[in-house]
Amino acid sequence: MQALSSLRENKLRTVLSVIGITVGIAAVMVVGTVSEGVNKYIYAELDTYGLETIWIYRKWDDENPFRTARKGSGIDNDDLNSMRSCCPSVRRVTPVVYADDDSIQMRSKGKFSNVNLEGVGIHYLEINHDRVTTGRDFRKNDIQRRKPVAIIGTRVSDELFGKHTNPLRRVIRWGDIRLTVIGVLEFESRDILTQLGADDYDVNKRVLIPYTLYQQQFGVKDIHTLQAEAISVDKIEDAARELTDLLSRRHNNHYEYVDESMKGWIETAEDILGNISLVGLIAASISLFVGGLGIMNIMGTSVVERTREIGIRKALGAYRRDILAQFLMEATVVSVVGGVLGMVLGILAGYSIGYLSGYELGISWSTAFIAMIISIMVGIASGYIPAHRASKLKPVDALRYE
Repeated sequence: MQALSSLRENKLRTVLSVIGITVGIAAVMVVGTVSEGVNKYIYAELDTYGLETIWIYRKWDDENPFRTARKGSGIDNDDLNSMRSCCPSVRRVTPVVYADDDSIQMRSKGKFSNVNLEGVGIHYLEINHDRVTTGRDFRKNDIQRRKPVAIIGTRVSDELFGKHTNPLRRVIRWGDIRLTVIGVLEFESRDILTQLGADDYDVNKRVLIPYTLYQQQFGVKDIHTLQAEAISVDKIEDAARELTDLLSRRHNNHYEYVDESMKGWIETAEDILGNISLVGLIAASISLFVGGLGIMNIMGTSVVERTREIGIRKALGAYRRDILAQFLMEATVVSVVGGVLGMVLGILAGYSIGYLSGYELGISWSTAFIAMIISIMVGIASGYIPAHRASKLKPVDALRYE
C-alpha cells in the first residue's frame, strides 16, 4: 500500500515510467506478431510446392569438354517405368513436360487465356499438395489412353467461362485440339513469394493434361522434369541421389543432372525471417532498455527526495529489507502496469497491421507471455540499484539530509 501511495503522489513521474515500458513491450509484441504471421504465410505458400518435393532435370550448360553432347532431355518414359521400385527413399514420382514458350493460348467460344500448360502424371496433384475443388483428378486410364482431358486453374476458369459458370465437361481448345475440362484446381496464394521475387509463376493459370497426350502431339518420349516426393524431409538428399544415380547409369553418364528440393528454399526462408526478427527484436530491446533506464532514473530521484522519510522509518525500527522491498515493489508495479498496457497496445497494433496489410496475422501469445516476464524483470533490475541504495542509508545521515 505504501508503494502505491508513493506512486500516486508522483503521478507525472509514474506515467512517464509506465509509458517507457509500454512502448517497449508493445514493440516486442508487434515484432513477434508480424514475425509469426509472416512465417505462417510463407510456410503455407512453400507447402503448395510440397515440402518433400524434388525436381530433377538435365543440366544443359554441361562444362565437361569430353562429354558427348546429346540431344533430348536425358529423361524418357523408359526411365520413368524403371523408377517404380528402384529408390527406397522416394514415395512417388510424376513426369512433367511443357512447352518452350512461357505461356500457351487457350480459347473457348471467343474467349482467350494465356496459360501455363503442363503434361503430368497421376501423382502430380498429390506431390504438389494441389486439390481439385470441382470435378476429379486424372486416372490411369486418362494417362494410358492419352485422353484429351484437362484440369484447369481458377483464373483460367474465370477468364474462359466466367466466375459463376461451372466449367466441367466444357471444351477448351489448344490449337486444333479439343480438351474437355474434368476438374478445377483450388486457388493457391503465393503473393508473399511473388513480392519477394522468389516466384513469378502464376500457379492459378495452369492447365494440366496427361503427359502422354502432350508427348503424342510432339511425337517425343522426352520428359523435361521429374518431380518426386521423398518419404520424409530428412530423406530428400537420399531420394535425389538415388534418382540421379539411376538416370546416370541408364544413360551411361552421357547426361549430367540437376536436383533441386524444397529444403534449400526452407533454409533460405528461415535465414531471412530469422534476420528480420533479430533486427526487430534488437530495436524492441533498445526501447525496453530505455524504459528500464527511465524507471532507474525516476526511482533514484525518488530515493533522493524521500531520504528523510527513509531515515524516519529506519529510526522507528524498519529493517533494510523493508525499505528494499518498498522501492522494488514500486518499480515492479510500474513495470507490470506498463507491461499490461504494452500488451494491449501490441495486440491492437497487430490487428491493425493485419487489417491494413490484408493478412490475418493473429496474436503471438507466446511473445506476449515473454514480454510480460521481461517487463517484470526490467522493473526489478531497474529498481534494484536505487532500492539497494535507499536500504543502506543510515538513519542519522538520512534525518540530517536537507
